[in-house]
Amino acid sequence: MAKFKRESHARSLIKGVSWRIVATTDTIVVVALVTWLNGKLSIEHAVQIGAYEFLLKYTVYYLHERVWENVRSGDGLEKSRTLKKAISWRIVATAMTFVLASAVLGGMTGVALTIAIVEFFTKFALYYVHERVWARIPLGRIRNWLFGKK
Repeated sequence: MAKFKRESHARSLIKGVSWRIVATTDTIVVVALVTWLNGKLSIEHAVQIGAYEFLLKYTVYYLHERVWENVRSGDGLEKSRTLKKAISWRIVATAMTFVLASAVLGGMTGVALTIAIVEFFTKFALYYVHERVWARIPLGRIRNWLFGKK
């Protein structure tokens, strides 16, 4: 049994960075692919949307983590909890993606909607896997690593 029963703020912050790296990479690829398939390939827009998402969603992701930490039951490692958490995050994050993509693409709402829909599915799978990987890292491990405790 882990020494620490709750996720620390440091763990949530580091977990947020790891997720944003995965998610931003996916966003850039999805935006490039969707704009290319629509005959308007824009690597610049893909990177711009990815950068805005990294900055904005990092904060929202952290808050989402802390809310879910406060509704933790049991050991917090249940797959059903991960699934519910993934669904709640995808709803929030997909809405943000649609708004950001619409703004960056100058009102190309059809393309922005396609990006959001594709991203919903790709990121749902990626988020679930990311959560399950982090569930395997014992609570307290990050805290011990940061503060040099054995």
